[in-house]
Amino acid sequence: MRIYEAEANDTLYARMISLSAGWEAEESCHGYRTNTEDDLRGRRIFVAEEDGEIVGYLFGLSAKAKEESSVIEKDAAYFEIEELYVIPARRSEGIGRGLFALCEAAARRAGLRQIMLSTATKDWKRVLHFYLDELGMEFWNARLFKRLEN
Repeated sequence: MRIYEAEANDTLYARMISLSAGWEAEESCHGYRTNTEDDLRGRRIFVAEEDGEIVGYLFGLSAKAKEESSVIEKDAAYFEIEELYVIPARRSEGIGRGLFALCEAAARRAGLRQIMLSTATKDWKRVLHFYLDELGMEFWNARLFKRLEN
């Protein structure tokens, strides 16, 4: 298993778009749709690869806080994880943890103060356990919804 920060190119984009189409087909996240090249351009991309196949990826970008909040000061630099995905057959093997650790190390080297992410997963108990208990993230907020029948 090789986990590394990838150089962006058309081949990488095509491979990631194919994986994200599989993610969309899983219907595991509310409103998830297959990525396009525009979703990936300008992002830092970390991949887990085995035998030439990508089995997981993480991508996102550095940003600055526009406003002060309870967890970050105004203008503080942070890394926003936009997606962290591992193919179903390889979940619970530490691949997501490895991708996150590499991203965290890169963010520290860049002098960033925090890593943030949002999730729209339907399996929120498992996903929150992963982020909170396994990766050591802190819970900040939740956005809930209820569908209303007319």
